[in-house]
Amino acid sequence: MGAYILKRLLSAIPVLFGVTIIVFVIMALIPGDPATAILGSYATPENVAKLNADLGLDKPLVQRYFIWLGNMLKGDFGTSFSLNRPVIDEVSERFNATLILAGTSFVLCSVLGIVAGMISAARQYGLADKAITFVVLIGISVPSFFLGMMMILFFAVKMRWLPASGMYAVWGGGDLPDLLRHLILPASALAVVATGVIARLSRSAMLEVLRQDFIRTARAKGVREGRVLRRHALRAAMVSIIPVLGIQAGFVLSGAVYIEIVFQWPGVGRMLVDAILTRDILLVQGGVVLVATCYVLFNIIVDVAQSLLDPRIKA
Repeated sequence: MGAYILKRLLSAIPVLFGVTIIVFVIMALIPGDPATAILGSYATPENVAKLNADLGLDKPLVQRYFIWLGNMLKGDFGTSFSLNRPVIDEVSERFNATLILAGTSFVLCSVLGIVAGMISAARQYGLADKAITFVVLIGISVPSFFLGMMMILFFAVKMRWLPASGMYAVWGGGDLPDLLRHLILPASALAVVATGVIARLSRSAMLEVLRQDFIRTARAKGVREGRVLRRHALRAAMVSIIPVLGIQAGFVLSGAVYIEIVFQWPGVGRMLVDAILTRDILLVQGGVVLVATCYVLFNIIVDVAQSLLDPRIKA
């Protein structure tokens, strides 16, 4: 197992190296001069040239990349132009908010999706199966940002049950109940599409397992149907479900960008949008690298979990 984990960690290095190249080149190709955007009305040719020299933007592209990469490997992500604070501090602070939102949404979609898929497979072609399939298809078809806006209009504006935006109340609050109230709408909106995908694929995996001989043997021995589903079928189906969870984790993490804008959630997604608008190159690069690293690490965890359930994967 240790050798397999080390192999997966080493395979992540070229992936992350490629991510750094892509994000650096894309930011370099965006039209406009960062120094001009930073200086605003003070952007005289002399001031622009001086700021470009101070920021190292007057150097060749390849040289700038290796300087940035070398500093990043030493833990120095640079200083944000627009916020005038270290990039690593800003990204770390914002990432905590994104992790709360994406983590809650991922747990929600995983549990609901697997349970819905299991019920749908156990009641194949029955009323429960048809109802779940109908709801799932609607959930998959509705964009998360549109659903988020509709939820704000109904639950926050019309019914006034839940807050419409933010992570905590502006006046007062700040405790766990306040956080949970603000988390319900964005986490639910973000989880809907992923829940539908997981439910559909969980149903297919469960149906395939339920046709196996060991399931018929368990039923013939008089094992209760609920125990057959939970202890035998679900455990075998998890080998196929776990990779789907890894893919949906990436979807939830990337989809948090839209949800954070809709609900004004102070996370990395909202930070990246603001940084792109202000041409804060170092802040964008640092945020994207952190998100990509988390996605790669989570997929390694998923692969390890899958290998624990099916040792043949390590072969």
